Amino acid sequence: MMYLKRYTIASLIWMAIVGWFVYAYVTPETFAVNLFGTQMPALSIALLVVIPVFILYIASTAHMWFHSLVRTFQDRKYQKDYDKIIDAIVDAYVGKANRHYEFRTPRYKLLGMLLENTAIAPLKDIAGITKNEKIDTILEVINKIKAGEVVDLKPYGLKAENELVIANKRNKYKNGGLTAEAILSNSTKYADVLCKEVYVDFVQTAPLEGIEKYKEYMSEEALNIIFARINADENRIEIPNEQLIALMNMLKLDKKNLINISRTLSKSGMIPEQRMKLFETLIESNEDAMDAYLYTLFDLEMLAPADEILDIASADEYLNFRAYRALKECGKNFHIDMFI
Repeated sequence: MMYLKRYTIASLIWMAIVGWFVYAYVTPETFAVNLFGTQMPALSIALLVVIPVFILYIASTAHMWFHSLVRTFQDRKYQKDYDKIIDAIVDAYVGKANRHYEFRTPRYKLLGMLLENTAIAPLKDIAGITKNEKIDTILEVINKIKAGEVVDLKPYGLKAENELVIANKRNKYKNGGLTAEAILSNSTKYADVLCKEVYVDFVQTAPLEGIEKYKEYMSEEALNIIFARINADENRIEIPNEQLIALMNMLKLDKKNLINISRTLSKSGMIPEQRMKLFETLIESNEDAMDAYLYTLFDLEMLAPADEILDIASADEYLNFRAYRALKECGKNFHIDMFI
């Protein structure tokens, strides 16, 4: 529009110069035009010369105005797409799921498609130097979460499973803004990975009733903590084998896991009879428990029951335990852990 004003001023000056020149140096006479049989009023020849120039000015102005209007609409499309690209970058930074934007310009369509299918993260702290408020704001939010602070993520509409949301809730929990039971009792608001993390802390002091109430978040680490509390000096807990097995069944435990559990129980205050009975019962429903049962027998120096199992087993089974027994019979004393 600024150029159109300049063009108008220049055109008016040019028309004035042309009219003045014709009137002053060519002829000051007038001329009557007969238009389709109608006699028009006599006009100065200088004015008649200026009229076509004026018509040309009107036509050229309309042409420029039209293309300026078209360019304005194009610029608006690019500006809207640019704003959407900024939003797409912010969504990519926060890891927002199902992000999609409709772009109207070809170049931004390509960039938008790439951003929709790309996970990005800042390699270093660039908050404040991008000169874009939205990007600088989200970069600052990310930096605060990484630093252990709690921020407001509601404006971004992120789901509970989002990594930033999990980290932010974790910060709030570690800073004392949330308790483990507050998270576990409202588990639909939190990601499973966070619930499992706080459950590990919860079982360190929780009563058996609370442990069983939230046992769906059981992990091997939590299970070992529970076993370590059996008959311990601090945070002592007593659990019947039936309930222990129910807690163990919350996990898919293999031979190695079960042996580790037996090793944990050997360090706890569980009485040997209960420990033996636990794995003896487990064998009935889980064949993988046999290795842990044999480990338990040898660890407790219950050699006779262990010999009975090895004697009826195939010769190629439990070779590690057979080797341990052979050395034991030769008077060699090694810890059973060396054969696991």
